Formats: sequence, structure tokens, C-alpha cells
Amino acid sequence: MNLIRLAWRSLINRKFAVILTVITIAFSIGLLVLVEQLRQEVRQGFYRSVSGVDLIVGGRTSPVQLLLYSVFGIGSATNNIDWATFEELEGLPEVAWAVPMALGDSHQGYRVMGTSKAFFDAFKVGNQESLSFVAGRPQEVLFDDLFDVVIGSQVARKLGYSVGDSLVLSHGTGNVSLQSHDALPFQVAAILAPTGTPIDQQLYVSLQAHRAVHVGWESGMQRPGAGLDTDRARAMQASLEPETLTAIFLGLKSRVAVFGLQRRVNEYRVEPLSAIIPGITLQELWKISGLAEQILRVVAVLVVITGLLGMLTVLLTTLNERRREMAILRANGARPYQIATLLIWEAGLMAAGGIGLGVILAYLVQWGAAPWLLDRVGIYMGLEWLAPWQWGVLGIIWVAGLMAAAIPATLAYKRTLADGMQVRS
Repeated sequence: MNLIRLAWRSLINRKFAVILTVITIAFSIGLLVLVEQLRQEVRQGFYRSVSGVDLIVGGRTSPVQLLLYSVFGIGSATNNIDWATFEELEGLPEVAWAVPMALGDSHQGYRVMGTSKAFFDAFKVGNQESLSFVAGRPQEVLFDDLFDVVIGSQVARKLGYSVGDSLVLSHGTGNVSLQSHDALPFQVAAILAPTGTPIDQQLYVSLQAHRAVHVGWESGMQRPGAGLDTDRARAMQASLEPETLTAIFLGLKSRVAVFGLQRRVNEYRVEPLSAIIPGITLQELWKISGLAEQILRVVAVLVVITGLLGMLTVLLTTLNERRREMAILRANGARPYQIATLLIWEAGLMAAGGIGLGVILAYLVQWGAAPWLLDRVGIYMGLEWLAPWQWGVLGIIWVAGLMAAAIPATLAYKRTLADGMQVRS
């Protein structure tokens, strides 16, 4: 304990160089912890978004692309699905529920999804949590009016919408659209509770409303005089059956049937379809991004090594300057091994301070990045405590810091031993 107190006072006497060393180690540790924490939290956020879906069906495309555009709003569909195909899948005995999805519109950069009431009844997020509402009409009467729109919590917060407000959809999914469905305004009927998933970043209208706003847009541009007004659209509501869909979410009565139904859908002869299991496709996505993760890990480890080398450099460069200090310690009865141990404890204290500060910095950056990820991607990132194995890695780094100090400690041992054997007149 006397050596620890002495090491602490010695560090205080050289506080400028010590603070810079601790900050260097802290930044390296912070980067290492942050890379691992972000990797785990982002993965958990992705899994939260599809926790209740057994199969996702879309036009023939790659599994990862289907997952990205149907769940996370990244990219666009290459092919649509006939409405008759949805009705056939919905009627299968092994299917518990089916949620249709029709994309193609946006509102101020946020994606608009045409769907049915089944989306709010059957879709699950997180730990099998049902969707709920913070304001608006009861769930049972949503979409009773053709121009009801349900908005996610982030849309409501960012754009300042409340129940009863009017809004106009834009044609296309880009952030900026020059074509709007001005003749058919919608009214906010309900606001979803926050989920920490891309659901918070979307608006939801009925399939009939989605069809109504696209009457006359079959060629990609609105034909003059071919569109509907609100009165005519409401009168035609019962006959506004969608022709095509973008994707279908399926929940099965038994997960044992997942692989069999997936194979049947992929071999469907009427039209080319792709059916994916979200969890397996997410694993494929991680494989694609795995190289980038490994590169970040390697960079973080190299930065940690650089920080420890910086500490070693400080100890070595101050060794000559501290010769008088060590001579005084020897004169007061300190043994050479005690002086060597003193340097090791100094390194241990600097490494421990850098590790502690680094963990704090990592959590501060993670806390600051969480709102950005939620706003941009719709992924909630919590502040989870470090796993036991991560604390083990930090412990290994601390031991590595002690081992790095063994070099100046050995030099100090030999030097003080030689100084003590010299006869001075």
C-alpha cells in the first residue's frame, strides 16, 4: 500500500505527461469498447424489428435486398406480387396471419406503407410486443375512413403532427418529390407508441387508399383528368382492391412449417417469388458486414497497442530525469526491486485510469449516437452494461500495461543497483 501511495504521488508530480498518457489510453480503450458495443446493440436493434415475422415474401430478388426494403426501408423492390397470390397465401392452413405491404409513396422523406388492419393486430416487435397507440382512434375503427393515416412516433415528433392534422402524400420514395397527391389529402387518425424500430419512421394507410391515390398513375405520371377526388374515391372505396403488393409478412401457426412453406413459395410457378426467414437472412447480412467489423476491431486493437506504447515511452523517457528521485529513495532505504515495483504500479495506475475513462467515453459517445441512429435508421440502441468477457478483455489490457512497464522497471532495477554499489567521495 505504501508503494501504491508513493506511485500515486509520483504521478501527481508529473501530472501533465501522465494526463496526456491517460487520455491517449482512454481514447484507444473507448474506441475498442465502442466498436463492440455498437456492433452488439445495432444487431439487437435489427432483430427487434422482425421478431414476430416467420416469413417475408416478395418478388424474386436476393434475400438481403428483400429484407432491407421490406423491413428497414433501404432500397427498392424490383418486382411486385399479384394480389391473387396474397389471397392464396393468406388462405393456406398453416398461415396464422398475413400482412400485405404496398410501397411507392413518401411524405417529407418518410416512407408510406399501404397495409391492412392486420398489421396493427398481428405484427410484433422487440420481445414479441404488440403495437400500441399513444393517441387517436381505437384500433378497431382505423381505416374505416378511406383517408385515415397512422403515423409512427418519430414522424409525429419530427414533423410536429397530432391527431386530426392533414397531410399530403408524395409520389415516389425519395427525400424530395416534385409530384404530390394534392387532390387526396389524408388526416392523422392515430399515432403509434415508440418501438425503437423502423416502424417509428413510417406512415400507414389502407390498401384501398394506396390504390385510390394511384388511379391514373399507371404509367408513372398522372394522366390529366384521370385521378380521383375525395368524394369519388370514398364512393368507390369498396371496389378499390389493390392489383399488386410489394411484400407480404407471414406468421405461421407452427414454426415447424417454416422451411416447407418457404420452399413451396420459392418454387411457385404462377409468378417468381422469394420467401426469406428474417433471422437467417440477418445472419447473411452480418456475414456481408463481418469483414468491416473485423477491420474495425483490428484498428481498435492497434490503437490500444499504440496507447500502451505511448505509456511505455513516457516511462522510458523520464527514467533519466528521475535518477535523482531514485537515489533519494535508495538513501531512505528503498531496495532496487521496490523501485522497479514502483514503476510497475505507476503503469498500472495509468492503465487503470485510461481504461476507466475510456469506458466512460464509450458510453457517452454511444448515448450521444443513439438519437442519431433512431432518427436516421429507426434502430433503438440501449446502453447495456459490459459483458463479463469484455471486462476480461479490459483486464488483459491492464495486465499488458503492467508487462509493458517491465522494461523500464528492469532498467531502473539495474541502474539503482549499480548506483548503490558505487562509492562516492
